[in-house]
Amino acid sequence: MDKTNEILMLAEKYKDFTAQNLSKLIKAISMSGKEKEAADTLTKQMKENGFDEVRTDPLGNVIGRIGSGRKILAFDAHIDTVDTGNIENWISDPFSGEVKNGYVYGRGSVDQKGGAASFVTAGRIIKELSPPEDLTIYFVGSVMEEDCDGLCWKYIVEEEGIKPDLVISTEPTNLNLYRGHRGRIEINITFRGISSHGSAPERGKNAIYMAAKTALKIKELNERLKSDIFLGKGSITISEFISDSPSLCAVSDFVKIHIDRRLTQGETEENAVEELEKIIEGIDAKISIPYYEGIAYTGLRYGMKKYYPTWVMPKNHKMVEKGINTYSKLFGSEPEIGRWTFSTNGVTINGLLDIPVIGFGPGNEKMAHAPNEKVPVDDLVKASAFYSLFPFNM
Repeated sequence: MDKTNEILMLAEKYKDFTAQNLSKLIKAISMSGKEKEAADTLTKQMKENGFDEVRTDPLGNVIGRIGSGRKILAFDAHIDTVDTGNIENWISDPFSGEVKNGYVYGRGSVDQKGGAASFVTAGRIIKELSPPEDLTIYFVGSVMEEDCDGLCWKYIVEEEGIKPDLVISTEPTNLNLYRGHRGRIEINITFRGISSHGSAPERGKNAIYMAAKTALKIKELNERLKSDIFLGKGSITISEFISDSPSLCAVSDFVKIHIDRRLTQGETEENAVEELEKIIEGIDAKISIPYYEGIAYTGLRYGMKKYYPTWVMPKNHKMVEKGINTYSKLFGSEPEIGRWTFSTNGVTINGLLDIPVIGFGPGNEKMAHAPNEKVPVDDLVKASAFYSLFPFNM
């Protein structure tokens, strides 16, 4: 039996419920590694709405479950946020969670607690309509994404042993259907010079000059990186430059530059490093890829290399087609198919672990990390409807 109309009616009926749940999540301030209050809030919301099981794993991810079937579907919403930045750029309290004029306001409303609030409502609707018998649905409020994309899902799959047949990312898509994004890799280059007294620089070997020449070549490299018709162009930029010397009256003998490299289709860790090796050839410099090791709010220490692979789902993949079909049933037209500009947990879920991922989320990604972040309440309603109907299309 087609449940489309019933789901649309229920998603609209619970409009205020969804908005208020999001407001509560926004008020629970939750920078990366400090998500406990938000995790407790989301746990309470899931339990109050009849989820079959709700638990927190040792990393702090909130995992709600409905059903116990053979096929596994998971929804992902990271519950950590970035900080506010310059508070003077905000018109109102970033953590007010105010609901007015058809929006919910505050840090995390778009990136990306709106997805979590929407899937709580979806869980309530699915329970009311009785979930498909052959399906297990996980609703994951993931942690530490802003510090290290995909770390949370590395833990869920490798340590918790949960490997879904499909993950729906609820990152903001402006209610379009997304199927990938560029990858990224963080790279350090360290330069070793030889110090000498600043009054006689010719006696030394200045690491700053070595790094400066390299920086200009990296700028030139950015202009010739390859492009992809769907994902766009690869990019590279220097995001940090640190130097040291025995004193301010001495030639610098050490520099470290930190590089943000965005990888388009076909670009990998190996070729990104090779490009830089050619640039530093003949220079006393060393390339390394940092290792992230964070401490979760639970106290658990966990990490991974800071390489986040590019990923793209084929447009004709059956799960993409199911997403298109779900959208069309609900809204009477086909969705725009797109990709994120930024990076998501998909880098691990699909990029490293090859689990299919599609994206559908409330809000415009342009609001992510921006002051005066807000999400339309109507977006939350439509996202709730999509998350509710999709399991019946599996």
